[in-house]
Amino acid sequence: MGNSGGISASLGGRYAAALFALASEQKKVPGVETDLSKLKTALAESADLKALTTSPILSRADAKRAIAAVAKSMKLDALTANTLGVLAHNRRLDQLSAVANAFAIMAATSRGEVTAEVTTARALTPSQNKALAAQLKARVGSDVAINAKIDPALLGGMTVQIGSQVIDNSIKTRLYSLANVMKG
Repeated sequence: MGNSGGISASLGGRYAAALFALASEQKKVPGVETDLSKLKTALAESADLKALTTSPILSRADAKRAIAAVAKSMKLDALTANTLGVLAHNRRLDQLSAVANAFAIMAATSRGEVTAEVTTARALTPSQNKALAAQLKARVGSDVAINAKIDPALLGGMTVQIGSQVIDNSIKTRLYSLANVMKG
């Protein structure tokens, strides 16, 4: 499995690469990917979980106990739970989102998918997601996994990033361009 230099060079990427190797060996990639996605969502929605992962005050032992309880309550796979324990022991729980992102990219790459970072002003409907994935597949020539983000500051439209290629079709950028043209 070839990783891009950026993923494997980052701290979260190194943990993700190790986890991906173990998950591949144990044929648990889809389950671990789902677990990490659930954790990423929980991190975004729970201030308490966010505090647990970023608190410098918690001891390693307390962080390990707390994250083990989280893993148990979320019914995470043992491999995911063990990885959380390693992150807690190494005081790297703050890297959990980076690990989840890097793992998702590795899993998509192993399936022959390309990951597109899509940012919109409002959430896309399932049919819009499907249509966008089909258009992107036609453009890049392989299946596209969409990692959706919402940024109300875009006002409308979207930005799409696939690797180093960025397509910016947001109203915010159009207004900025128009303002520059009007300045002369």
